[in-house]
Amino acid sequence: MPSVPPQPALLHEVPIDLGERSYSIAIGTGLLGHADTWRGLPRAAAALVVSNDTVAPLYLAALRRALQPHYGVVHEVVLPDGEAHKDWPTLNRIFDALLAKGCDRKTVLFALGGGVVGDMTGFAAACYMRGVPFVQVPTTLLAQVDSSVGGKTAINHPLGKNMVGAFHQPVRVVCDLDTLATLPAREFSAGLAEIIKYGPIADMAFLDWIEAQLPALLRRDPAALARAVQRSCEIKAWVVGQDEREAGLRAILNFGHTFGHAIEAGLGYGEWLHGEAVGCGMVMAAELSRRLGLVDAALVDRLTRLIAAAGLPVDAPDLGEQRYLELMRVDKKAEAGDLRFVVIESPGRAGVRAAPEALVREVIAQCCKPAHR
Repeated sequence: MPSVPPQPALLHEVPIDLGERSYSIAIGTGLLGHADTWRGLPRAAAALVVSNDTVAPLYLAALRRALQPHYGVVHEVVLPDGEAHKDWPTLNRIFDALLAKGCDRKTVLFALGGGVVGDMTGFAAACYMRGVPFVQVPTTLLAQVDSSVGGKTAINHPLGKNMVGAFHQPVRVVCDLDTLATLPAREFSAGLAEIIKYGPIADMAFLDWIEAQLPALLRRDPAALARAVQRSCEIKAWVVGQDEREAGLRAILNFGHTFGHAIEAGLGYGEWLHGEAVGCGMVMAAELSRRLGLVDAALVDRLTRLIAAAGLPVDAPDLGEQRYLELMRVDKKAEAGDLRFVVIESPGRAGVRAAPEALVREVIAQCCKPAHR
């Protein structure tokens, strides 16, 4: 007999204002396993839950039971876990399931997992029959505060991370904080990187709060987690609402990502977690900001100490200066081969700037250590 799910508690609801594509982010506890959470979604004869072989044993059965009152049939597809599987063959497993089950263009997809599952499910939803609705059900801290929000979907290419994808907004995001209890410590720290990111680019008061509350966050205190997820989503919602397709402002959300994506691709996807690479990339981007004369060494040191205290690497792997430059030239912010980076223009404000190659080489030389995690 299945256990009775905990009573749901909706703690915060953050709207994403995109006109007819607007939706909300529900943040709370006990949400995933309750049928009421899933009311008001697009009507369909069938739903397909996409998960991975780590998350599915923990939460798939509860989600299927909660969806059953709303859909005639709930299909599932379970993918292999890990960034190394964010590729065409794995994506095709979703299409294979949709086609084998006779799913039509009203079928609703549910992404149950972390950022990889969310990105791949969203990309599949964008492509299948030229677009079907999907719902994000992020189960990692990183996905709850970043990748599940804003409609970016993609898979990796051997030459660059997230280089093949589409913008496709979900119809709802449900962040059940209870799922964070089963998150391994390394994955949890990786999520903290994306929370820390919002401070130097948008809200220094939030950075103050993160520093003060870091012990509580590391203990996974429910109140601290709820506030961290809420504020992170509020900042991202504000940015996405102004620049849905990253024509300008939205690029600031990629602070640390140009260096970070180079680390991921250079080491091989999955060697470092995305949040680990971003954490280290933020140290490098902050140092570049200092060398450009935008911020002082005190801010770089402050950010470096916080990232290290969150359990993240702050020394970059030594891929070689030339390899870093090659990988960063295929970054989506590069223009005509020129290197462009999100930098801190002043505490709490970020922008995208071109950087002289010589200066970038100096940053790489200073920040790199022999390859390790």
